[in-house]
Amino acid sequence: MKEDKIPDHYEKIRRKFDRFFNAVEALGEVTRNQGPLDVKTSHLIQLAAAAAIRSEGSVHSHLRRALDAGASPEEIYHAVILLTSTIGFPTVAAALSWIDDYMGKDGS
Repeated sequence: MKEDKIPDHYEKIRRKFDRFFNAVEALGEVTRNQGPLDVKTSHLIQLAAAAAIRSEGSVHSHLRRALDAGASPEEIYHAVILLTSTIGFPTVAAALSWIDDYMGKDGS
């Protein structure tokens, strides 16, 4: 698995716009705590949404967060392949390649 390094661009935004960034982080925390879903499920949902909008950075971010929350590689891959009939195979394939980039080519 890749080292858990926060992208430089993300850190640059954090430093340059600290109040904005704090508000965005607070919104994420509030929305995760608003309802009955656990943190792992929340990040799997956000991972799926990131795949749907073809956001590689968000896929990596929510992949890392889902793993930290206890998601297994099998749950990660399942959350994405479930999208095939909704967002199409090419978009799912792209997301799977980004997951493989992070997890390693063997998917572990």
